[in-house]
Formats: sequence, C-alpha cells, structure tokens
Amino acid sequence: MHLGNLRTALIAWLHARAAPNNRFILRFEDLDFTRVRPTSYESIRRDLEWIGLDWDSEFLQSQHLERYQNALERLETYPCTCTRKEIQEVASAPHALEPIYPQTCLHQPLKANATAATRWKIPNLTIQFQDHILGTLEQNMPLEVGDLVLKRGDGAFAYHLAVVVDDFEMGITQVVRGSDLWHSTPRHIALQQTLDYPTPEYWHVPLMTDYHGQRLAKRNGAPSVSALRQSKHAPQTLLADLARSLGWLDQPQLELPDLLEWYRSNPPLE
Repeated sequence: MHLGNLRTALIAWLHARAAPNNRFILRFEDLDFTRVRPTSYESIRRDLEWIGLDWDSEFLQSQHLERYQNALERLETYPCTCTRKEIQEVASAPHALEPIYPQTCLHQPLKANATAATRWKIPNLTIQFQDHILGTLEQNMPLEVGDLVLKRGDGAFAYHLAVVVDDFEMGITQVVRGSDLWHSTPRHIALQQTLDYPTPEYWHVPLMTDYHGQRLAKRNGAPSVSALRQSKHAPQTLLADLARSLGWLDQPQLELPDLLEWYRSNPPLE
C-alpha cells in the first residue's frame, strides 16, 4: 500500500463513518494470482490499523470464484485467442482511451492450440451516469468500450466483473474510489443493467500525485505506508499530511477522531 492507496482508503472510511448506518468493508481484490503476495494481506491490515482505520467486515475475492463464474454464465460471451499485440494492430478507434476490439474471434475461427479468454459481447447500450465529484460521463458501449475480456485465458476473472458482482452480493450502495476508475464506471453500470443489479452511487476522488504531477504508483517508486510505519513515522503527522494534500486542513498533526468530526461538520463528498 502506497500513500495514494491510503489516502483513498481514508476518504472512503471518513465517508462511511460520517453516517450513522454505513458499514466500511475491507475487500481484498486478489484475483490476479500472478501478482498476489501472501504477506500483503497482513501488511495492508497493519497499515490501516496504524493510522486508525477500522472495518466492519473483510472479504477476499479469491474465495468467491464460483459467484463470478455464475454471473459470467448469465452473459452472452465468446472465446477469444487474440493477443494484445494483435488487437492493437487491428483495433478500431486508435485514439480512444484503449483499443476497441473488432470482434475478430466472433467472426473467424480461433487459433489452434491457443488458450482462449472469455469476452462479453457487449450490448448496444449508451450509459450515462452522474458522479458526485467529477460530474456526468456518457459512453456508447460498442463504439467507445467494445467487447470486454471478463475471464483471462489463465482462468483469472476480470476486475470489472468481480467488483460488479461483489457490490451486488455485499449490498454496496456507495463506492468511493480513485478517479482513475471513472472511465471504467459505465462498463460496470452496463454489467449491472445486464445482470439486473442495482447501481450504487459513485464518488471518484482525485489521485495523489508526486512532485512531477504523476499519479503515485508502486512502479514509479511511490513510498510504501509500511516503510513509514516501520520507520516510526507518527501516524498523526501522516494524517495531517493527507488532509493537507486534499486542501482540507493545515495542521502539523491530526488525530483521527478530530478529522472525522471535522468531516462530519464539513462533508466534502456530498
């Protein structure tokens, strides 16, 4: 967990705890088994506890694969053996946020001896939604998104499918997450509508950036929370730094109950 992860978790926690009946869920999105480290679970728990965040329940996606498979079987899908390179070379809308898959494997034979991913034949929907922070976003699913891979060839389910199923099964009504997922939300809503799930409310919060204006990410050397924790950095100082980075308060140190009380009196995520 780096500082950007922690700041988003802090905002979500404050938003949940500011209301009397909300619950805050710690969900480990650990479906990409090629990247999961067994020690990460406890490290994340300790990082959150160190700064004072608690949670009402805990959930590991890797323990609920059957529910994702059941949802996948309710969708119109087809196998795909195209590689990323092949898709990039033939994709439509080359200047879009991501290449639009041209349905090659829907209309042509699959490559022999190739492992097939599972694509969702996305319905002809135009999704418009209102984010509480970033405003309105509208996307035409076939033209701007295209057929999504919902299960990789190695068997790993896609994030987009898993979070939609989990939000429904867990009764999630409010989603607070980073603004990097704003453009993914219409595809989540398209899945919700197709699976007859309700749509939660969304708040996409600003990402934390470095001195060069680049989003904090582990691959760019973003400092880890565990390193600060193990260096005896004061959590009250870090809380103040995070609040200051959001333009909320300018104090050298903050206690979490005081920050929560300020949040209740000055709710920035209405």
